[in-house]
Amino acid sequence: MIWFLRFLFTLVLVAMVVVTTWAGMQSPVFGVPEEMAAHPWFMVTLFEAYAGFLTFFVWVCYKQTSWAARLGWLVAILLLGNIAIASYCLRELFVVDRRAPVADVLTARRDGSGWLGWSLALIGAIVIIAATQNLG
Repeated sequence: MIWFLRFLFTLVLVAMVVVTTWAGMQSPVFGVPEEMAAHPWFMVTLFEAYAGFLTFFVWVCYKQTSWAARLGWLVAILLLGNIAIASYCLRELFVVDRRAPVADVLTARRDGSGWLGWSLALIGAIVIIAATQNLG
């Protein structure tokens, strides 16, 4: 099962990077037309995505024992969404042996500074700052 999950989250990560890069090359991230940004279903979709991100973050808070790691992953998830989520899942899936039960991935707690979360948070911040510079 671990090998399948590794494959699945690698596919999710690659797909999200590809579609995000493609979309960024087509239109600025903050270039959403006002009539679309104000549309009720656009707002619902955005709220639903962030509710999912925060729900996933609850699991991260359980898994990570350090508040520094938790904070890094929170910023990464809020800025990069499913790119950060897939990265976190892959990190967890590669820490365990491929023959390990899935319970080891789901319940094992991790110490550490959360360097990957903070690295992704920095990348997300750079992307957002670059996107705002391209507005003018």
